[in-house]
Formats: sequence, structure tokens, C-alpha cells
Amino acid sequence: MAGVKSRLTQDEVKQLQHLLGSRQFSLLYKASVHGYNASVFHAKCDAQGPTVAVAYNGSGYIFGGFTRQSYVSSGGYISDEKAFLFRLKGREALQLLNQNAAAAATSSNNNYTYNVVDLHGNDLGLTECEVYRVEGKLISKEKMERAKIMEEIRSYKPYLNSVPQIRILVLGPIGAGKSSFFNSVNSVFRGYVTSQAIAGSDNTSVTTQYRAYPVKDGRDGKPLPIIFCDTMGIEEKSGTGLEIDEVSNIIKGHIPDRYQVGFLQFYAIQLISFNTPSLKDQIHCVAFVIDGCKIEILPEKLEDKLKQLRRKVNQFGIPQLVLLTKVDEICPNRELFRMIHFVPFLQMRITAEKLGIPLAQIVPVKNYCSELDLSCDVDILLLSAVRQLIRLAESYLDNFPFEKPKKEP
Repeated sequence: MAGVKSRLTQDEVKQLQHLLGSRQFSLLYKASVHGYNASVFHAKCDAQGPTVAVAYNGSGYIFGGFTRQSYVSSGGYISDEKAFLFRLKGREALQLLNQNAAAAATSSNNNYTYNVVDLHGNDLGLTECEVYRVEGKLISKEKMERAKIMEEIRSYKPYLNSVPQIRILVLGPIGAGKSSFFNSVNSVFRGYVTSQAIAGSDNTSVTTQYRAYPVKDGRDGKPLPIIFCDTMGIEEKSGTGLEIDEVSNIIKGHIPDRYQVGFLQFYAIQLISFNTPSLKDQIHCVAFVIDGCKIEILPEKLEDKLKQLRRKVNQFGIPQLVLLTKVDEICPNRELFRMIHFVPFLQMRITAEKLGIPLAQIVPVKNYCSELDLSCDVDILLLSAVRQLIRLAESYLDNFPFEKPKKEP
């Protein structure tokens, strides 16, 4: 609207952009210019698509509401599940032009729960009211959350200069999805579903080599500050799958990439020409991958083996996180992102009791198994797990002396 200036400051515009996931707003109506008149308001604002109304009062509050639905002059109510109220220093039905006067009206209903004092200080007298058309395609809050966590992971820098990347060892029974977890995280940062690590299901472990997988930010992007270390699956029978003594050597950093892991081959370790590993070659965090659908029927011998592994990892002081996979199969009819707050708690509690690990160190995830395209909800679960692994690894590095950055010559 040429010649009419917005009252919003740059910081307030940025807050709205973050809140709405849109980068641009067009001013449609300004009460101090067009008058506090409902007919003028509708003439300016009807049929404009998604809009945000911003109100200012004499107490210094800036508040308003967003709707995806266009304004109409029918006099009836329009349903909008995406509509919400906000205050630019927080977030909270609202009628901004009450009886053609410079006033806002609030009322109690079943759609909103808020405190009028928090929203506008109980000061309904307006000094200004503006309505903006929200331009372009709106970014969902889920996509904004995914982008936020991805940026946190990208920008992470380990506490110690001598450790450029943290190393996360992924352990779990065969078929639980430990190799698929790396593939899924890798897919999120590649931008498409990919499968670098060998994954699948069989009577024995599909993974037979010890592999150290760096994660790249995009196909040709720079490596992220994390390396996932994958190895054989844990099996119930003794003498099959990954053995406990092998885990000790992996944690210490004695096992090179692509080493053929196996019970008998463990004794060939001493023949490998491998220098005394430094801290950067050692494991900084362990992720136990457990099938959420099978935790209740976990075989006793397998449970004992997992407990032994936990005790061995504890001896090194390495922090651990349990990744409870296949949460979508626990309750397939519920929306995934909402489901994680309700469904897996029973499985999480059972896991905590069986493995002796705190509930706070168990997180639900879903791997990409049959999907061909990425899903925002799945990505958020995976990224949240990676973020927690990084935080635990950082707490482990806190046990070592701080190194001052080297001065550049």
C-alpha cells in the first residue's frame, strides 16, 4: 500500500516471520489512516487469503491474530484450525474492531485458552491496528523445527580442538534398525532417501564389518561434526554376532574402518598395525537401538547380553542413549508426531526396567524403511535423537582438560 508505512519495527517483523514461516507481508489496512470502521476494514481485507492482524494499545502491548482463511462480510463464523493469537513477546477469540471503535473485544469460548492480562494487559483501547496479507507459501512449524535442529547440528563444534568430530557407536540386536538409523540420518541431510550402509533382516547380522560413516551436509557438502560407527548386530546365542570383548576394542579406538568383525577374528586384532589411538579415534557416545515392538518379548539371553554390554560401556564412562525404533508400528493409526507423546511410554518404561537405563535416556525414532520420500515428522524424530547424542558426547568430552585454541602464525 503505497505511501502508508508499517508501524512494525525490524525486530517485530522478524518475530512475525519466525512465527508464521513467511518472509514477506503486505500492509492492507491501517486504522489510523483508514479509520476504525468495519466496512472499510472489510473493503480492504476481504478475499485476501492468509492475513495477520496486529494491534497496539496504550500499555505498550503488541498483539493480534493470524488466519489462513480470507475475511468475508457474511457475518458468520469460519472455521480455521491453523488460526492462533499471539503477543510479539510471547503467543496467545479476538475481535480487533469492536463496534466501529478503537477497541478490541475478547470473549471466552472453547477454541482458545488464554489470559487476557498476558495477551494485552487487559487494556482494550487501541492506539493502532494494522492488517497484513501474508505473502508466499507458508512454512509449517514442523518444517521450521526441522530446519532449526539441522542448523544446530551443522553448527556444532566439539569442546576439544583435538576432536574435530564426535564418534557415536551404534549397537543393537539384529533387525532392530541400527544400520537403518545411520541411513535415515544420512538421508535427512542428503535431502532424499538413501541407503549407504547395508541394512535388512536375516537370521544373522547383515552387517559383518566395522564401519565408520561420516555424514555429509548434502551430496557434495562438507562433513558434519559426527561419525556413526556401525558394527555387527547382537545375537542371542553365544559365539554369534558381536561379542563384548570386541566392543571394548572398538571403544578404545583399536578397530580400523572396514575391519571384518567376528568372534574368532577378535584375536587377530593384535596383528593389525594400528598406532595407539588418540581421543579423536575413540568412541564418545553409544546408541543402543532397540525394536519398540519387541521389547516386551525380548529373549532372556539377549536381554542379559545387552545388560553386559551396558556394564562394559559404563566401565569406560561413555554416555548412552536408547533409540526405540519402529514407533509407527506400535500404533499405526495415530499421527506420528503426535503419537510419540502418548504411545511409546509403556515400551520406554519396559526398556528402562530391562536395561537399567533412565527414561530420560530413551527416545523414540522411526527409520526410513519402505518410504521413497522424506517426511518432516520422521526427520524431526531422527534429528532430535542426533542432537541428544551430540549433547551426551559433549558431556563426555567435558571430562578432559580444556585446550586453548592454537594461535594462527
